[in-house]
Amino acid sequence: MDKQEIISKLPYSEPFLFVDDILEINEDGVIGTYFFDENLYFYKGHFKQIPVTPGVILTETMAQIGLVCLGIFLMNDSFNMNTAIALTSTEIEFLKPVFPNEKITVISKKIYFRFGKLKCSVVMINSKNEEICTGTIAGIITSK
Repeated sequence: MDKQEIISKLPYSEPFLFVDDILEINEDGVIGTYFFDENLYFYKGHFKQIPVTPGVILTETMAQIGLVCLGIFLMNDSFNMNTAIALTSTEIEFLKPVFPNEKITVISKKIYFRFGKLKCSVVMINSKNEEICTGTIAGIITSK
């Protein structure tokens, strides 16, 4: 399965799609990017004077790239319209803010994938290679 096919199978669309590109993906992990355009809807009301990306959006970006993209890859052809990936747990530490017009990279490493549950160690970095947030994310892959 190629990178664009994985992105096309994501169960999200604008304005809630936070994956621009998958740089690398294999059975052990994934690396992907997203650009936080200044015109995104949540910047209008999240800290009016100095807009900053909400932590819940950073977590969602890490989950979409680091968990869902990897889950689709691992499921390969058995991932279809009747498959769902549900977030089961997160533990994220936020270290730096993400401002409008920043491009981030998410690096995810599989901790385990068994019995339909995928758990990953995930790090988000900025263009200066600084850690923005880090932690673990887990989800379960089920049939609808």
